[in-house]
Amino acid sequence: MVDFEDVRAAALCLDGVVHRTPVITSRTLDRRAGLHVGLKAEALQRTGSFKFRGAYNKLASIGPGERERGVLAFSSGNHAQAVALAASLLGAPATIVMPADAPAIKLAATRAYGAEVLTYDRYREDREQIGLEIARQRGLTLVRPFDDPEVIAGQGTAALELVEDWGEVDLLLAPVSGGGLAAGCAIAAKALYPDTRVIGVEPEAGDDYRRSLAAGRRIAIDVPRTIADALQATMAGELTFAINRELLDAVVAVSDADLVGAMRFAFERLKLVLEPGGAAGLAALLANRVALEGATRVGVILSGGNVDPARFHQLLEPGDAVTVR
Repeated sequence: MVDFEDVRAAALCLDGVVHRTPVITSRTLDRRAGLHVGLKAEALQRTGSFKFRGAYNKLASIGPGERERGVLAFSSGNHAQAVALAASLLGAPATIVMPADAPAIKLAATRAYGAEVLTYDRYREDREQIGLEIARQRGLTLVRPFDDPEVIAGQGTAALELVEDWGEVDLLLAPVSGGGLAAGCAIAAKALYPDTRVIGVEPEAGDDYRRSLAAGRRIAIDVPRTIADALQATMAGELTFAINRELLDAVVAVSDADLVGAMRFAFERLKLVLEPGGAAGLAALLANRVALEGATRVGVILSGGNVDPARFHQLLEPGDAVTVR
């Protein structure tokens, strides 16, 4: 398992490497929500998402010999970029398995960081099976996107910074896909302030975590048809689920329309560009998907901002229908 000391150790490892992203506040948002909101802007993180925290912490834990042989990751884009950059900084060749329909901006950035990109069909092929086979054939170290102790600890530093910089929160909202960010943030937040409620947010079309927590076991679903490409995991990780079933207070779901509304609010009012998945926590707050239960201070992890400009314009264009590519 992963504990708060692991998050603390990750923070030391990442000091001077990751950006200590700002906690953004908005009087307009506070009035609309009826409470104080602190937004941890991980869209301004290196590679454009929180994923760099976990990727670098993981690669830094690998021995020099393993790094020289190279690493492999599978990802829809944000973990791909994070591993590619972390590998380049630490001198490790990186091979990344990505869906062929990943946003072009994520594919291009991953290649620009020096990684070899291999594509697959996310609706017909199993990325984990492909990745494991390539890693075995080439002798590469697998860097999992969420189900890894060092990755989880690294992601938890986002919540650690939030409460260190902005203070105690009654409620913390974080996107949940495979569950690494939510798990790490719950560990950090509850270690410092045990009464903090931590709520995961996922797309309505991909509510495997909500189903899994209700069933008490991991439930697998088909690849969800949602605009939130970063939140399309089909099943919770084994380690992340073990943590989240103990520490998450709830998981709520948001619609694609909710995500677009949050993206528009962030752009118009906060001057932030968020990708759909990165806006999930804000969407849950704005669309009243969360039971606030007397909370007065709410922290929200804005997890990423990697979205193609044309796609961003298409989603925010008034009157256009929200469609999955």
